[in-house]
Amino acid sequence: MHAYRTHTCAALTKENVGDTVRLSGWVHKKRDHGGVLFVDLRDHYGITQIVADEDSEALSLLEGLRLESVVTIDGEVKARSEGTVNANLPTGEIEVFARSAAVQSRADELPLIVNSAEDYPEETRLKYRFVDLRRERVHKNIMLRNHVIQSLRRRMTDQGFSEFQTPILGASSPEGARDYLVPSRLHPGRFYALPQAPQMFKQLLMVAGFDRYFQIAPCFRDEDLRADRSPEFYQLDFEMSFVTQEDVFNTIEPVLAGVFEEFANGKSVTPAGEFPRIPYAEAMLKYGSDKPDLRNPLEISDVTSHFETSGFGLFEKIVGGGGRVRVIPAPNTHEKSRKFFDDMNEWARREGFAGLGYVTRKGGEFGGPIAKNHGGEGMDKLYAELGLGENDGLFFAAGKEKDAAKLAGAARTRVAEELGLVEGGCFKFCWIVDFPMFEYDEELKRVDFSHNPFSMPQGELEALETQDPLEIKAWQYDIVCNGYELSSGAIRNHRPDIMYKAFEIAGYSREEVDANFSGMIEAFKLGAPPHGGSAPGIDRIVMLLADEPNIREVIAFPMNQRAQDLMMGAPSIVSPKQLRELSIRTVDQPKAGAPEAARVDNIGE
Repeated sequence: MHAYRTHTCAALTKENVGDTVRLSGWVHKKRDHGGVLFVDLRDHYGITQIVADEDSEALSLLEGLRLESVVTIDGEVKARSEGTVNANLPTGEIEVFARSAAVQSRADELPLIVNSAEDYPEETRLKYRFVDLRRERVHKNIMLRNHVIQSLRRRMTDQGFSEFQTPILGASSPEGARDYLVPSRLHPGRFYALPQAPQMFKQLLMVAGFDRYFQIAPCFRDEDLRADRSPEFYQLDFEMSFVTQEDVFNTIEPVLAGVFEEFANGKSVTPAGEFPRIPYAEAMLKYGSDKPDLRNPLEISDVTSHFETSGFGLFEKIVGGGGRVRVIPAPNTHEKSRKFFDDMNEWARREGFAGLGYVTRKGGEFGGPIAKNHGGEGMDKLYAELGLGENDGLFFAAGKEKDAAKLAGAARTRVAEELGLVEGGCFKFCWIVDFPMFEYDEELKRVDFSHNPFSMPQGELEALETQDPLEIKAWQYDIVCNGYELSSGAIRNHRPDIMYKAFEIAGYSREEVDANFSGMIEAFKLGAPPHGGSAPGIDRIVMLLADEPNIREVIAFPMNQRAQDLMMGAPSIVSPKQLRELSIRTVDQPKAGAPEAARVDNIGE
């Protein structure tokens, strides 16, 4: 017999009745029925009920163990009586009568209870993550992650992609998010950077002629954290040669739709080949966001023209100053009290906006200051244009175009949630396309890249030389699902002449491009194929499939919201000896109100 087990804790059925078996696992639950002890023994695979009575030498040992102690049980499989069968367990028709038991590891008092769904503070859960991971929900999430990655990998190889690994230690890039830097011992004063993404390396693989690459790639970005963002994350990174934007779409849609269908647990999924393509400008107008949640049926409209000569002075002033007026319908709100609308206005103020105007309507009668000042005829015309009914309310977001779009987008989400309009039981995908190549930076007073400087401009060199930069679109695209951006991607700019011109428009000299992106620009000068790709985020995919509100619930060992590993104590203070080896000097930050002289340099005396 094996030293620890003949079966797992999910394997035994009625077919095993009468067998002598050995099981090992954690003591999940104990129930003492006066001389008869029932123990739920748990391992990775499941739970088996163990029974020990006064005839069993295992009874006294099991009675004295705390929950989560690890034991090995030798015993006989018996059928449960008809009234005690547990239909919710694969092993629910049997139990194991313990003949003997051996303790592999005794557990001390637990910081959190594994067999309970009780919520614990995140600090406790992350500090004792190895215990938290034993809990059913978290354990299930991590296994879902494993299955999703296996499925993604299989679907990519089935389409002819080859899996390669790219470097973790690379060079820092002036573009993108803040890098995590790693000091070099052999080259004092110089630093490696952990990859924000394998972007340049995967493009160089295309230049090297590998045609179709993918990788389950670790990425690192030193950004402020939120519910859907982690400093360390993984993505399905892929790149393809000799492809158009449509080729990329046709390749990845079956992969994503297939994975979601496989693990959707009955929810509907947008079929491959039917992901809507929404231009960026349209998304910002209709949804107030470049990651719209299409489960929300509400659409934003621009009604600026209605208020150019309106009797409502505030809107007239905003429009006269070049601002915009956007509206969000609130259907069938005739039975809502005035408080509902006032609460929405207060919500907007708490979010940092000046406020959210509104019009009420009940049985065709308009209410509220905007309707009173704009007039009944004006409101009738506005409602007719929007196709609204006699019992529909309307919210107004006014201001500079970006501000109005941001408020309208947030209000669209809030209104739909408050009215219960968001469709459940589905995953709705879309592509956001036709991103602007450039934007005007108000702070720097110059044209800059709007997003990805390495995207191919639509119209290529001719567009850069003849069009207004702010009108040029890029072959750039995002994948969005249920309001979450899963991926950014692009058809890449593979020609040095186009790259130099694009960076020139953004204020970079040829010398700066050569210095900052020497590896890529030199490679492109030696023969580069047209190529493109994307990189869907695995953590967000699993978060959606697991129906979790926080990305940390689907990562085995996540950091907290301050980018700290509470379990391992990272980031940690290192020894003076290590600092000297790396030629690093640390600077103690002064406490609030302390003079600048309070800073102390330390290179490890």
